[in-house]
Amino acid sequence: MANLILVAMLLLMVLIMGRVASGVAQPEAVPYSRFLQDLDAQVVSQVVIDSREVEWSRGEGPEAPRFRAVRVPGVDDGELVRQLHEMEVEFQAETSSEWWPLALIWLLPALLLAGVWIWILRNMMGGSRAQALSFGQSRAKIWDESSGQVTFEEVAGVDEAVAELREVVDFLRRPQRYAQVGARIPKGVLLVGPTGTGKTLLARATAGEAGVPFFTISGAEFVEMFVGVGAARVRDLFRQAREKAPCIVFIDELDTLGRTRAGAGSPVSNEEREQTLNQLLVEIDGFDPSGGVILMAATNRPDLLDSALTRPGRFDRQIVVDRPDLKGREAILRVHARKVTLEPEVDLRVVAARTPGFAGAQLANVINEAALLSVRRGGDRISMKDLEEAIDRVMAGLERTSRALIQKEQEIVAHHEMGHALLGILLPRADPVHKVSIVPRGSAALGVTIQTPLEDRYLLTEGELLDRLTVILGGRAAEEIVFGETSTGASDDLARATELARRMATQFGMTEGVGPLSLEQPDGSFLDSGAFARRSYSEETARRVDGEIRRLVEESYARALATLREHEQALRALARELRDREVMEGKEIIRSLREMGIEVRTGTSR
Repeated sequence: MANLILVAMLLLMVLIMGRVASGVAQPEAVPYSRFLQDLDAQVVSQVVIDSREVEWSRGEGPEAPRFRAVRVPGVDDGELVRQLHEMEVEFQAETSSEWWPLALIWLLPALLLAGVWIWILRNMMGGSRAQALSFGQSRAKIWDESSGQVTFEEVAGVDEAVAELREVVDFLRRPQRYAQVGARIPKGVLLVGPTGTGKTLLARATAGEAGVPFFTISGAEFVEMFVGVGAARVRDLFRQAREKAPCIVFIDELDTLGRTRAGAGSPVSNEEREQTLNQLLVEIDGFDPSGGVILMAATNRPDLLDSALTRPGRFDRQIVVDRPDLKGREAILRVHARKVTLEPEVDLRVVAARTPGFAGAQLANVINEAALLSVRRGGDRISMKDLEEAIDRVMAGLERTSRALIQKEQEIVAHHEMGHALLGILLPRADPVHKVSIVPRGSAALGVTIQTPLEDRYLLTEGELLDRLTVILGGRAAEEIVFGETSTGASDDLARATELARRMATQFGMTEGVGPLSLEQPDGSFLDSGAFARRSYSEETARRVDGEIRRLVEESYARALATLREHEQALRALARELRDREVMEGKEIIRSLREMGIEVRTGTSR
């Protein structure tokens, strides 16, 4: 819209200039003797006499040429007027020439250009002079009671965090109770947890329960390329908070703002960010929590925070908001299921059991995807099948039905996935197999074998890890048994197997060649399982580690080959069925194995 206004203004300027230039024709400047000659020749039709100049037209009509000449000093005006009267020439006198044509020609374009330039500058600086001058003002969003409150009723799966935050709510409601005892509420509450676990929702729910205004801003919104802007925004934020006390100030992604400051002599430094952090520390020290201002923040990288932020007296209370367990996932699903219509057959506990490790945002996405699938098939309620497909979408990606595999590739993928599935069923300590599919999903997966534990696990034994390592290598082993060679489809399996074996050797102390040593520590937060590890051992130890990794992978691969060769007939038959059907449930595979007379062990994990 702004660009259209600019173009319209420029076109208007061009049209006005053209109209004025075409409508006001300037007379030709000639010597005064030319006027006397035309007058003697009686070709003058109109004359305009000025104090300085004389203008005349030669001939009749609007197209007649016009001339002007500077009057010669000493010419008798009375004689000139008498002569014009005798010749019956129309004449008139003017004190000055018309000024408005010149003004339109020269001043109007200049004014329009100045206006366009000012408009461009205002848009570059934020739309107005007021915004330009408020560059250092806080950009925090304010949620008050009229914005729609969020309460703890809408938060599930994080009962421990809610219990801790209820104390903050009670302080905001009844501060005098704590003042009488002499208790001091924590100045800052830091919510620590993986992404998607509901840290921002918890902060909003705390403000909603207390019925106080809620200031929310991201740590990245403080830091600008101009030094001093971030510090000014911090000051303005706390000034606004004091004016609206009692209230809650929430800073999301605190690690963006509060990273550890560079030491003396460090080649990497960010003066603007460090000034902003220093100002934040000053403001935290300067405000009194008894005034009703509670500072909350969230991060998924607490290891990056400056120690000055996390010391007692600043963010002196840290609340871990972890991924929910089975009971918590079911509670979260029930909260999101209030907004949709479910079929009576839907069992949310089964859905929760199928989603281990899912955070609250992922569970909300599962419900939403199921609702979209229900609408797509023309239903008015969400069925269990919709939820199952939604889980597969979130875990493995969208189905790529347009990616058609040739028959040879279908056979390879079917045997590969059935190799994973058979080992997952036959090995006693492997996770139960829920579903096997050879429908391409996501950007690279040509098939998927989904294993779902029936309960949340926080510890894994060496035997369970070895079974898991064997299951990972089962796809490659099945390809070698059936086709006599392997394909590139096992590349991701090899990467996962190597990483698991490396962690068993360097972090878990589960190999004899290395011994019970922890040689690598994650270089990052405990919340980020994919962080790189710091190497802290010699080259000789590194060679032993490489040897143990190779031994673990080769022994697990040999075990996978032996187990699948023992059940090669079942492998081939089930792979053919999978190729024809494309999707098989784990219980269907177990039933087929039992019909073949193969004993399937069932343990506590099944």
